[in-house]
Amino acid sequence: MTDAPARPRSAPFVAEVVRTERIAATMVRVAVGGPGLAGFEPSPHADSYVKVLFLPAGTDRPRREDGRLDLDAVRATLPPDAQPRQRSYTVRAWDPDSRELTLDFVVHGDEGIAGPWSASAQPGDEVLLVGPGGAWSPDPDAASYLFAGDASALPAIAVALERLPSDAVGHAVIEVHGAEDEIPLASPDGVQVLWVHQGVGVAGLALVDTVVALPDLPAPVSAFVHGEAGVVRELRRHLRVDRGITRDRLSVSGYWRLGADDEGWRATKREWLAGIEQTEAAEGLD
Repeated sequence: MTDAPARPRSAPFVAEVVRTERIAATMVRVAVGGPGLAGFEPSPHADSYVKVLFLPAGTDRPRREDGRLDLDAVRATLPPDAQPRQRSYTVRAWDPDSRELTLDFVVHGDEGIAGPWSASAQPGDEVLLVGPGGAWSPDPDAASYLFAGDASALPAIAVALERLPSDAVGHAVIEVHGAEDEIPLASPDGVQVLWVHQGVGVAGLALVDTVVALPDLPAPVSAFVHGEAGVVRELRRHLRVDRGITRDRLSVSGYWRLGADDEGWRATKREWLAGIEQTEAAEGLD
């Protein structure tokens, strides 16, 4: 028996920054484009995303014949502790005419990799993109909609709100640090957008309290809950147990976890989700 061949890695698109805009105190919008995006097409889903790849300074960037980065060659030249790092970002907008891709980045000073990069990005800077991915859109057969998340989920919630039918009803609860982090959102008149502020409190506490206090929505409810892993787990349980929302009508994901960097969280996320599903199965939740 022979080993199956290794699945080839996705080759990153080599795009460039077109312009940047600080749209809130802690959010920077970056539009990317250029000839390196030839052949790129986003997922049709509301949660379409790309992964932005970050290489150590001074790394050689060999290209394939199609102009995309030869990621395998790059990895082969780097030691294990200096491998490329990647962060996932929702496709906030895609203009097929200009072939420009818009991404929104949360910025907390010098914390992290992608935030500081976006805050200092200049037109012409190279951007390496892997993707796209995405598999969720609001259920067109739902009677109502519920969105809950923090700033990391804000771009995906914004896209989903824009795609709802004009007669949609529901709630969107978004936790940000303060009023200076709120941004204009387009949503149907029947969908109430509630901003909650973390301030100096524990991340996610106000979000959970606000969602739990919401009145019941007409069933079936299509729900989208993304953000910090512990908060997401608590809200998932509330929606499944207290509100009776079935798993097939939930889009739930821990984008990040308190106390863990992105690499550490991704390494344990699969086990985290499996643990939640095992608990729900043991409790007889469908």
